Amino acid sequence: MKFIETRGNDGIRPQKVSFSEAILNPLASFGGLYVPESLPKFDEEFLMAHLESSYKELAKDVLKSFEIDISDDLLDEALSRYDEFDDANNPVPVVKLDEDLYITELYHGPTRAFKDMALQPFGVILSRLAQQRGENYLILAATSGDTGPATLETFKNKDNIKVVCLYPDGGTSDVQRLQMVTEDAPNLMVLGVKGNFDDTQNALKEMLGSDEFKKTLQENNIKLSAANSVNFGRIIFQTIYHIHSYLELVRIGRIKMGDKIKLIVPSGNFGNALGGYYVKKAGVPIEKIVIASNDNNILTEFINEGRYDLRDKELIKTNSPAMDILKSSNVERILFDKFGSDRTKELMDSLNNENFYELTEDEIFKIQEDFEATYSTEDEVLEIIKKTLNNKNYLMDPHTATDFKYFLQENKNSLPIVAYSTAEWTKFSTTIAKSMGLEAENDKIALKLISEKFNAKIPQNISEIFKKEVTHLKIIEKSDIIPESIEFLKS
Repeated sequence: MKFIETRGNDGIRPQKVSFSEAILNPLASFGGLYVPESLPKFDEEFLMAHLESSYKELAKDVLKSFEIDISDDLLDEALSRYDEFDDANNPVPVVKLDEDLYITELYHGPTRAFKDMALQPFGVILSRLAQQRGENYLILAATSGDTGPATLETFKNKDNIKVVCLYPDGGTSDVQRLQMVTEDAPNLMVLGVKGNFDDTQNALKEMLGSDEFKKTLQENNIKLSAANSVNFGRIIFQTIYHIHSYLELVRIGRIKMGDKIKLIVPSGNFGNALGGYYVKKAGVPIEKIVIASNDNNILTEFINEGRYDLRDKELIKTNSPAMDILKSSNVERILFDKFGSDRTKELMDSLNNENFYELTEDEIFKIQEDFEATYSTEDEVLEIIKKTLNNKNYLMDPHTATDFKYFLQENKNSLPIVAYSTAEWTKFSTTIAKSMGLEAENDKIALKLISEKFNAKIPQNISEIFKKEVTHLKIIEKSDIIPESIEFLKS
């Protein structure tokens, strides 16, 4: 299978590229993204064939269905990373919370967030490809809290790979920050940036356009890649667990094969939802994908009204910081799939130049064929965490809590719902404590309080992180990112 570009071709890059080329060099013509030229079929025949499959067996067949140019041996090596999750036999538990509500827990990997589902195997593939080619790569990552730890974890001490990770100072939880700044591998650099996530993401884009930075890369024989979900190497792994969730509901007898379900996805950069969209289009019986947002509810406005309007928007720091994003990169891939490359380029140029675009009525209808949207306020998130713990004895993080408003208030047709839990509660324990009326000034105190009061288990890699030495101390201005990165590359 070949990959094509969301904004058309500039006459310089190839018209089509292989999967390995798309993940090693993820930036396409005119600043666009790579997408598969076509999708596999994940129809009833495919689903029936995997009713008894393990997660790794399903994952390998999904990847091979995309006809990617990755050897079976390398796929097996990459997927073996799931053996290191909490339960190697069930790395993605689906938990029943109500007759019509099931929670797919995506956080049982090493950094306790859903980014591990893609980045653990993806890191193996990308680093192995670099070694096979004898090439050196710089991985740039701007993170709102979870991509950073997962990227650093998967690439640490990997040959032929260096990582520069940018996070917004004060824009992550204590645990998220410590997961990044205590990494001590020599091929990693972590920088706190004064500003918010959009500032770090914009700074990263400026770096890519810097002549001085490009010259340094050339002089040191280093190529650029990315670990954010702009890289389709992330997205392809984020299709698998949506298929797994459907199969789990069939296995337990909640639905029959062919029955429809709904998905609810807490969405920041839209990659998780995009994976659901692709498998829906490929044949999995999904009626709608519900996009749950926090107070930064730009996606709610986009899906409900067809406007992507940043002209009067400022990023709001919330208690679900991984969703504190205004420019959701993967919406572009939906635009391309619905409207083609010419219209996508027109819309994205308008967003980049004017901070705004608006869909036609017909285009809005096409978006709403597949998506619904809702959002939760800060107070609603806290109330849902409290009620779910008290009524269901289920402890969730604030991102997962944004899923619940739709189920409680807006689900009209009683279809079974799969809601995605994208992070473990341990990464946001201060917010959990606040929801329960407990006073905790930081995550270390909050973890202890919650663990004792609710008999909640704290994974060893979370409890021990407070004892580790902080090795990345720098908090810098945006203007210092390029000089710091150049110095790191030369070292």
